[in-house]
Amino acid sequence: MVVAQPTGGRLSTAEPEELDRTARQFGVEGFIDHLRFERNLSEQTIDAYRRDVVRMCSHARTLGRARPSEVTTDDLRRFVLLLKDLGLAPSSIARNISALRTYFRFLLGENEVVADPSEAIDTPTAWKTLPGVLTVAEIERLLEAPDIMHPLAWRDRAMLEFAYASGVRVSELTGIRVRDLHLDDEFASVFGKGAKERMVPVGRRAIGALSIYLRETRPRLERGTGEGRVFLNARGGPLTRMGVWKILRQHVEAAGIEKRVTPHTLRHSFATHLLEGGADLVAVQEMLGHADISTTQIYTHVDRTYLSQIHRQFHPRA
Repeated sequence: MVVAQPTGGRLSTAEPEELDRTARQFGVEGFIDHLRFERNLSEQTIDAYRRDVVRMCSHARTLGRARPSEVTTDDLRRFVLLLKDLGLAPSSIARNISALRTYFRFLLGENEVVADPSEAIDTPTAWKTLPGVLTVAEIERLLEAPDIMHPLAWRDRAMLEFAYASGVRVSELTGIRVRDLHLDDEFASVFGKGAKERMVPVGRRAIGALSIYLRETRPRLERGTGEGRVFLNARGGPLTRMGVWKILRQHVEAAGIEKRVTPHTLRHSFATHLLEGGADLVAVQEMLGHADISTTQIYTHVDRTYLSQIHRQFHPRA
């Protein structure tokens, strides 16, 4: 029987001889004996576990791994992302992850591995659902929405431009101080989770809007209670997270955008548009301030989903 196996982001086929060789190489039969004689599992469950584990082992071999002790957590994350891309249901992926955890716990008990690479793998119930991503055209409408005749228009435009240009979290947006802006050098210092400092780029349009706001609007708002923050409310105090939400909602409505848009939507749009444009994943990770690149990798899935939608919509034979 020929069994479909994931490799390189697509389905390929593996002959029975190759699968048997992979199973022996990765100690799968000893694991199956453990399930049958020590765990007393049903044959149906054992067959499912065997299939799931061999599929992962075949994937590991395509990455150059020759034995289970060489498999890393990142290898397993790539495998799970591949299962998602292949369209497996969350319940099926959860079963795969359960099988891998049982497999590596068995190997750990047998001293075949010194660490369990499956410990840090999230199950589908822990996956985060991304809020909607705005298109480039919708972003343009949103950024142009503030009416320049309004007294606070340049504050709002500067805030929206900076949020989209830098991809900062809303807490970072409200916390940034004037001294953290280095507009001549086109970057800003941001203090993220755990008070970790990182540098984020600030594009020309955001710099232009910030310059006007800092020169003309902010001095009129500052009444000695601004704490040095960049973005102030109408009373001169630091703009709060709720204040950002209200301002954003106002301009989303003015722009005629019907999607649900939150401050985090701008961050997701920032990352997705960069990857759609060909940006390097590690560079995007640095800009977003993600400690683990697997968190950033979720945007590659969004990007591929977007491209698939475009293909289905416009390709004559899709």
